[in-house]
Amino acid sequence: MTNPTSSSNSPASNPSRSGGQLIVDALQIHGVDTIFGVPGESYLPVLDALHEHKSNAKGLDKPIRFIINRQEGGSAFMAEAYGKLTGKPGICFVTRGPGATNASIGVHTAYQDSTPMILFIGQVGNDFVEREAFQEIDYRRMYGQMAKWVAQIDRADRVHEYVARAFQVATSGRPGPVVLALPEDMLSQQVPINAIPAMRHYQAVQASPSQAQIDELKTRLSKAKRPVVILGGGGWNKQACANLRHFAEQQKLPIACAFRFQDLFDNQHPNYIGDVGIGINPKLAERIKQSDLVIAIGPRLGEMTTSGYSILEAPVPKQSLIHIHSDALELGRVYQADMLLNSGMAQIAESLAALPTLDSSAWQASVAQARAEYEANQGPSAIFKDGNHPLNLWECVQELNRQVPADTIITNGAGNHTTWAHRYYRYGEMRTQLAPTSGAMGYSVPSGIAAKITHPERTVITFAGDGEFMMNGQELATAAQYRAGVVILLFNNGMYGTIRMHQEREFPNRQVGTELHNPDFAALARAYGGSGEIVTKTDQFGPALSRALAFSREHSLPALIELRYDVNLITPGATLDAIRDAALSK
Repeated sequence: MTNPTSSSNSPASNPSRSGGQLIVDALQIHGVDTIFGVPGESYLPVLDALHEHKSNAKGLDKPIRFIINRQEGGSAFMAEAYGKLTGKPGICFVTRGPGATNASIGVHTAYQDSTPMILFIGQVGNDFVEREAFQEIDYRRMYGQMAKWVAQIDRADRVHEYVARAFQVATSGRPGPVVLALPEDMLSQQVPINAIPAMRHYQAVQASPSQAQIDELKTRLSKAKRPVVILGGGGWNKQACANLRHFAEQQKLPIACAFRFQDLFDNQHPNYIGDVGIGINPKLAERIKQSDLVIAIGPRLGEMTTSGYSILEAPVPKQSLIHIHSDALELGRVYQADMLLNSGMAQIAESLAALPTLDSSAWQASVAQARAEYEANQGPSAIFKDGNHPLNLWECVQELNRQVPADTIITNGAGNHTTWAHRYYRYGEMRTQLAPTSGAMGYSVPSGIAAKITHPERTVITFAGDGEFMMNGQELATAAQYRAGVVILLFNNGMYGTIRMHQEREFPNRQVGTELHNPDFAALARAYGGSGEIVTKTDQFGPALSRALAFSREHSLPALIELRYDVNLITPGATLDAIRDAALSK
C-alpha cells in the first residue's frame, strides 16, 4: 500500500507532508482505528494531522479515532487492553516527561503480559537535546528494560521506516511494547511528496515448528502416563484456541491455563481443569508435580505460574517438560526442558490439531478426575459457613455467572478481591479475560472502558478493589464521554487488602499503612453521570446487578455497584483472623 493521498494533499496543492502528517499517514496504512492518549504540546503537529485525517476520512471504513484520557497511566492501560483484545498493537500517544513517566506502567504491563503496543512520546527538539531541557528524558535509557525496542525518529523522511519497524517488532515473535520518541522539530519538518517512500501494511512474523519437532512431541506424548497441558502467554487468536481445543479433545488431554490466561480455553469444557497461578487448587498443583509430561504452550513459566518455581523446579524439573514459546530467547532462560520448541501460537496449535489420534488409554481417565477436582474447588467458600457475614462474595460471583452472557469480558487489576473472579467465575473462550500478569494496580477501570469502547456490543464487567479503583477511577469521565457502559463491581473493605494479608502473615498485629478512608463510591459514579448503588447484603446483589446491566445497556454509561464487606474476608480460603492466628502460633 502506498501513502494516503487526496486532492487536498496532492503534489499540486500540497507538495510536502510534515513529520506529524507522516505519522498519521503511517498509522492509517497499518490499519490503526483507535488511539488512546492525553494531548500535549510536544506533539501538536500529530494532533493537527489527526484533525486533517478526520476531515478527509469520509470514505474510510474505520477512520482513526482519538480517545482522550484523564491520565497517561489510564491511556497506556487502555492501549494495552486493546492490544490484548484485538491482537493488533494498541496505540498510545503521550507528551514528554511527566506524560511518559505516567505511561510507563502500561508499557511494563504490556512487556510482562506479551501484549503488542506502541507508545508514541513527544520529545524536546533536536536543537535542545542533552541540555536537560524542559521535561527532557532519554527514553532509550528509561524504557530500555521494559520494551522490545525504543527509538527516536530524528528525521521526518524516515518516519515510515521507523513506524513500520515498530509494528513489526511489536507483533512478531513474542508480542510486546515498542516506544518511539518524536522530537518537536522533526514533527514540523516537511518532506516533499515525491521523496516519501512507499509503505505496506505490516506482516507479523512467527516461527513454525518443524515436522521433526512435531514428530518428537508426538512420540513423547504417546509414551506419557500422566500428561498435563498448560496454556498461556501472548500471540493467541480465536483460530489458534479452536485448534488447541480440537487437539485436547482428540487426544483426551487435561488443559490448565496459566496465571490470568484463563480465557484461552472454555472453563465450561470438560477438559478444563483449572488455572495455574495465585491461589492454585492444591490438588491441581499436586497433579502437575506428579505429572510425567508437562506441555507448556505459550507461558513464560514465571514466578506466578510456577508458584515461586516450586511446581516446576528450576533449572531442571522433575517432570519431563516440553516448553513451547514464541521467543527463542525465552526458551531455556529458566528451565532446561527436555524439548524446547520455538513457535507462534497459531502455528503450533495448527500442527497439534493435525496430529493423528494417539492411544490415550493411560491418561484419559485422569481428565475426568482432574475436572472433578476443579468442580469441587468451585464449591461454596468455607469462610461463609458460620453465617456471620451478611455479604457472601461467593454467592455474588455465582449470581454473576447466572446473569451475564458467555462472551462477557471480565477485567480486573491487582488485589485480593481478584481471587473471587479468578477462582469462581467461568471464563468463556478468548477473549473474555483482561487482567495484568504484571500485577499492576489501576488496570481494572481503564481496561474495562477500553473493552467496552472496542466491543460496545458485549457486556463488560470490571472487578475493582477500593484502593485499586482510586488509582485510575477518574477514567469514569472517559467512559461517560465515549458512552462506554461498563459495569464495575467495587470491592470496598477499607484497606489495601493484599498488603494487610502479608503483614498479618509475616508481622502479625503490626499492620502499618494499609487502612484507607474512602469516598462514597456509588455517589462518585453518579457524579460522573453513571449509576451507583451500595450493596451490603447477599440478597441485594442480584437485583442490583440486573439494574446495573439494564442501565449500562439503555444509557451506554457506566454503572457501579459498591460491595461493602467485612475486612476479615481477605481470600476465599482464609480470613485475616485465621492468617494472624496461624502466624502467632509459629
